[in-house]
Amino acid sequence: MADHGEVAYSTADGNDYAAHEATYEGFIKLVKYGTAAVVCILALMAIFLT
Repeated sequence: MADHGEVAYSTADGNDYAAHEATYEGFIKLVKYGTAAVVCILALMAIFLT
């Protein structure tokens, strides 16, 4: 097997770590509020459709 060495992603050219963190934070907010919305919809369905 070839020796590939250690990959240093933090020092690679073209990495925009600040943009990566901002995108991840946006994804976490989307999942959090999306889950809350689905729970609310299910609760309203349980109340009004039974």
